[in-house]
Amino acid sequence: MSRLPRLAIGGRPHLIVQRGLHSQALFIDDEDRRTFLSKLAQAAAACRVAVHAYVLLDGEVQVLATPEDASGLSRMMQSLGRTYVAGFNRRHGRSGTLWQARFRAAVVEADSHLIACMRYVESRPAHAAHVEATDYPWSSAAHHIGRQRSALITEHPMYWRLGNTPFEREARYRSLLERALTQKEMLEIEAAALKGWALGSERFVRELAQETDRRLRPLPRGRPAKQA
Repeated sequence: MSRLPRLAIGGRPHLIVQRGLHSQALFIDDEDRRTFLSKLAQAAAACRVAVHAYVLLDGEVQVLATPEDASGLSRMMQSLGRTYVAGFNRRHGRSGTLWQARFRAAVVEADSHLIACMRYVESRPAHAAHVEATDYPWSSAAHHIGRQRSALITEHPMYWRLGNTPFEREARYRSLLERALTQKEMLEIEAAALKGWALGSERFVRELAQETDRRLRPLPRGRPAKQA
């Protein structure tokens, strides 16, 4: 069975997942992490991609972002491959690719799933590194709870709806971040991102179907029902 093309639509938020080849580390130390964020900011600006949230784990990067056009995400990630990976290889005396195949991405319905995806991304350290999300220094959580401003982050309108003032938004988001997503929510988000499906309501999927010919949901399991 041929692989489906990546689902990417301009003007819609996407959850991006990029992992290390054979689970190898993408970052050896904090200098690598600072370099990656610098290269990400440069690539996002050049490719007209608004970054709403991110997390850097040892073997995985997740980014929630909205590209201005459908090619923006691919161009941004290709730029990171040319700049960050090349520098990482030089610095650590290695060669070859760093990424595990191509990056994965899911188109996200903003109204229903944007904030949940932010929480999913920024809570990853609690699950993968056993560090409180609000204490982890290599994610956008500190920005959204008002602890530290990040020039990389473009706040999504859904985040602004959390309150009328920065203090209200930050306090409201912090309370949401400290509340764990349900297992069902986490599995739904993870499956959509890793398999490249649309993440949202049936109405959202119908809307997307007007913008792309690419399949948006997995096919039903089992054989088709026999017709009488």
